[in-house]
Amino acid sequence: MALGVGVAVLAMILLLATCGGGDGRDEDRGERPKRPEQAASGPSTRLTVPAAYDTARGWEVPDASPDHALATRSGLLAYLERAADGRFRLRTLHTRTGRPGWSGEPFTALAGPEHFPRLLSVTRDDRQFFVVWSYGKTGRDSPTPSGPLVSLDVYDTADGSRKRVEVPWTGAPTVSGTGPGILIGDGGARSAVVDPGSGEVSVVPPKELRPPKDCASCRQLTAVHGLTAKGLLVRGAREFWVRDGWFSGDVAPGGADRANGVPVSLDSGRLLVRWQKAKGTREAATRDLWAVHDAASGKPLVTAECRKPAIEPGTYPQAVLSPGLRYLVAGNLAFDLQERTGRCFEEPDGTRPLTLTTVTDAGLAYGATDTRRPAEALAGAGAPHVVDLAAGVPEPLTPGVRLPAAEVSGVGVFHWTDTRDRLHLIGYVRKDRPGTAP
Repeated sequence: MALGVGVAVLAMILLLATCGGGDGRDEDRGERPKRPEQAASGPSTRLTVPAAYDTARGWEVPDASPDHALATRSGLLAYLERAADGRFRLRTLHTRTGRPGWSGEPFTALAGPEHFPRLLSVTRDDRQFFVVWSYGKTGRDSPTPSGPLVSLDVYDTADGSRKRVEVPWTGAPTVSGTGPGILIGDGGARSAVVDPGSGEVSVVPPKELRPPKDCASCRQLTAVHGLTAKGLLVRGAREFWVRDGWFSGDVAPGGADRANGVPVSLDSGRLLVRWQKAKGTREAATRDLWAVHDAASGKPLVTAECRKPAIEPGTYPQAVLSPGLRYLVAGNLAFDLQERTGRCFEEPDGTRPLTLTTVTDAGLAYGATDTRRPAEALAGAGAPHVVDLAAGVPEPLTPGVRLPAAEVSGVGVFHWTDTRDRLHLIGYVRKDRPGTAP
């Protein structure tokens, strides 16, 4: 992670011991997680899902946290549950079989027992990690609480070993794991990067973000947008750059206005950018040019065009990659990064866009029309569709079909909330996958 010279290290890093034994307290040490005692049974909830999935084969988590995370290489899924005394515990299961994996020791969240901590996954080099984080002050019930800070419990997905990292932080934080490290930000120019392997924390002060000399708009509305293998990705009003790396004006795809691009979403080394079309070109006033770039070099990999929205959206679509990283979908956009093809699924006049939620390694993308956000489509809103990205023709599904939130290890992962407002995570095995129900 090349963050350059002048980087300050400010965090209190508590490397929790990984030896066995203990009473479950998390305040002073960590432990190797306990192994499961029994295997999972098949799912008791049978949703209406796409025909590719077998609702009689799979698994179910009946009371899961709002967040869950996937380690796509190992097929491990992580979720949080409430433990005794207002604490929480991280549990895992193997998506292929439904069998429980390792589980962590109970811990106390800074935000208190009322709210679940947040959960995400991050990949650095060949290692994957689950990260549980919360924000607040330590000793909330004492006369002199300390903080505020961001507390992160970082679990190695290989064995569940844990380290805790505490980063002093003022103001509401954003925390993401879409790059090769854990990025803490404030939506502006402040940031901190945590190495999930070592726990080392690095900070680049706003004055050291180093915008390109000839980029006036880079000094307007400056904000840290993400983390690449080469360093921080930073945006200005209309242009963007990687600190001590590449500049958007040097990597714009053909047909784009080199001085007018917005980085939209970064994940697993792929950066989605919305570009204005070059001035004076055909349809520059009515269409946008979307491109997927290699985040390390800035090189554009593939492009697609969509009609400009009548009203600028408050948020842009977030990129979702297939587990094997060949396909990328975001909103009504879909890209095959191997074949270098891109599509925009909408009517010629820009109406009835297909909001895509999920894409599989087989190139099947799921989504719905008549919805504004992927979360609405996953909750059952809109008209569900599936599209084979090789053919590029959306096919309607039966009304009311639930869409998978992800597919990994030949299992579709679905969300369902019951009448008691409990979230269920349900895995249904693909019908074309041989074997008996787990």
